[in-house]
Amino acid sequence: MPKLKTRKAVAKRFKTTSTGKVVRRQSNQNHFNARQTPKQKRAKRGSQIVAGKIGESIKRDLLK
Repeated sequence: MPKLKTRKAVAKRFKTTSTGKVVRRQSNQNHFNARQTPKQKRAKRGSQIVAGKIGESIKRDLLK
């Protein structure tokens, strides 16, 4: 059986940590940021951990 290919669209949007958690970028951060408060902009700097069934399916797509 041949090796499975990584889903490139998923690989561009998600990363895995060294402990195996799936991390994504905070949404709504590309443009229209001038109207947001500094508190909102600071909150969007970090990354989010994807958990549950969705995180498991993303991990499966990344590790193929």
